[in-house]
Amino acid sequence: MFVAINGGGEVGSFLARTLHGKGHTVTVIDQRSEIVRKLAEEVSSDILLIEGDGCDVGALEDAGVDRADVFASVTPHDEDNLVSCQLARLSFGVKRVVARVSSPRNEGAFHALGIEAISSTTVIGQLIEEQLTVGDVIRRYTLQKGQLGIVEVEVPAGADAADGRTIAELGLPDDIVLVSLTRVDRLLIPRGRTVLEAGDRVMAVTFAGREAVLARLLRGNGTPASRRLRDKVAS
Repeated sequence: MFVAINGGGEVGSFLARTLHGKGHTVTVIDQRSEIVRKLAEEVSSDILLIEGDGCDVGALEDAGVDRADVFASVTPHDEDNLVSCQLARLSFGVKRVVARVSSPRNEGAFHALGIEAISSTTVIGQLIEEQLTVGDVIRRYTLQKGQLGIVEVEVPAGADAADGRTIAELGLPDDIVLVSLTRVDRLLIPRGRTVLEAGDRVMAVTFAGREAVLARLLRGNGTPASRRLRDKVAS
């Protein structure tokens, strides 16, 4: 996938190296010439570096943001991250925008505008990859000053996905609690014996940064135990 990153400091360079190392196409934008020169010495020549302001439409055009699968703004300034993410989403049609947020007090503003606000560098990298594999992870509410969140995740289709497995088979950790399940236009209360189907929208309460764990569990680790048992009996 193609990821455009606004901000080439420690966070941005870490993300660029990590995502490029996993085979993704990466572009980094930074308006500080010394940072761009430093990046040119440290990162792969395959990573496109743009010297410009990530809050400027021209710089975003030069970076090819209109082709980006994900736009991540990770500067130390929340206001710049907010503006650049809004530009990427509204002016360039980027479907997924992720922002680094320094002050927990600003998270509500980001989420209200449909921007995923995350404080952990590692979690940003995980979510960029996990969500594109599994489907959208939408943070609906933030509780306890950003420590706890209510998120919505779609169950993906696929041979290894949670589709066809019961919730009990997922092995959810204690800090992830499923609270509701929407199937087409029906609202269900999830139980251990509830069988998940592709397209189900699962609402969960979890600590900030644990969204990627839930996403991985919904992607699944293989065939459901009940299905394996039926296959064994049939053979």
